[in-house]
Order: sequence, then structure tokens, then C-alpha cells
Amino acid sequence: MWGYLSLMPIFLAVWAITGVWIVFAIAVTNRTVDLSRGFPYISICGSFPPQSCIFSQVLNMGAALAAWICIIRYHQLRDWGVGRWPNQLILWTGLLCALGTSVVGNFQEKNQRPTHLAGAFLAFILGNVYFWLQLLLWRLKSLPQPGAPWIGPLRLGLCSFCTILIVAMIVLHACSLRSVSAACEWAVAMLLFALFGLFAVDFSALESCTLCVQPWPSLSPPPASPISLPVQL
Repeated sequence: MWGYLSLMPIFLAVWAITGVWIVFAIAVTNRTVDLSRGFPYISICGSFPPQSCIFSQVLNMGAALAAWICIIRYHQLRDWGVGRWPNQLILWTGLLCALGTSVVGNFQEKNQRPTHLAGAFLAFILGNVYFWLQLLLWRLKSLPQPGAPWIGPLRLGLCSFCTILIVAMIVLHACSLRSVSAACEWAVAMLLFALFGLFAVDFSALESCTLCVQPWPSLSPPPASPISLPVQL
């Protein structure tokens, strides 16, 4: 059964993939990037106005959706019996990935390169680690896997390919093969968006999500005292 929670990962994947390619198209159209000089990095396409504004909006909204998906996934894993500490480790890895995505969108490379690169590290490296932790937990704990049997192997393949491309991207950049490195970066981004989109299958087992507020015990209101009512005979 596919509810509204299943649509959130799908919307994130479609939103992010469509958004970054629109930024690329605008950058090529207004010639802020020149394809004759090589294939550009995602960040180069989003460094100049007007597409930098779209780039920031796309990544900020994508980061918010990713953070919310990580929180829902945390509660789903908790309900499946996953321990607190491994579950929190996975949650914070995903939230840092979302934070890095927002940093990449808000601190353009040409303006704040060190901050931008720190955000890229969180988005790409920790994003990949987040999905590896999901796979490791699924393997060790024998967690339920909604959907078709090939979903698990598909995740494994996407994570493996993503890791290989990240290593290739770094090595090729160090070797000054910037166009090939940039192509690897684009591929990694698409794979991470697709991995988030696959959570739609896991969330298909969820009907709804309820937010509960629980105060600290010392702040809890005292229990109501019983009320005595007069009895007339």
C-alpha cells in the first residue's frame, strides 16, 4: 500500500535530479560555463546568477526533505527493533548529509570555497556512508524488506557504484582530469538521489506518521488528585 509518505522520497529524487539539470541547462544557455573547455562540476554550474538562486533553492528544499526522510527512517528502524545507538548513528549521518547539501547550495564555490568543500564532503561522503550503514544493518539484523526481492541487491549495487565513482572523482581531480572527474561527480549525485528515492519502497509499509511531544519527567505535570463529590442521602 503506497501512502503519502511513499511519495516524499520519490518527490525528493525527481525534484533534485530535475533541479540540478535545469541549473546545468541555464548555465550552458547563458554561457557561464563553456562546454568546449570541458564538462563542468555541478558547483560551477550553480556559482553564477541567475542559476545560483535556483541552485540554492533546489538544494535547500532537497536537504529539508532528506532530513525529514532520515527522521522517518529512524522511527521505522526503531519500530523494527534496532538498538538506540546504531539507529542514532545512522540518523546523524543522514542529517549531516542533508546539512552538507544545504551548505553546498548556500556557499557557492567561487565565494566560499573551503565552506563549500566541507559541505560537499558531508553531502557525498557521509551520504554514501549513510546508505552503507543501512545495508549493513539490514544484513546483520535481517530486517524486513518491503517490495520486490531485488530491492536489496539493487541498493548494494548502487552503493558500490557510488563508492567507486567517489574514489575515481577524487583521484581524477588530483590528476587534473577535471572533465572526467566532473562527470563522476554528476553520476554520484544522481545515484545518491536515486538511493533516497528507493526509500519509497520502505515507506510503502507505513500508513502515517504522528509527532509526539514527551516532556522530561521533572517537568511533567503532577497527576490530578481525585475529586470528592458530596453524596446526598
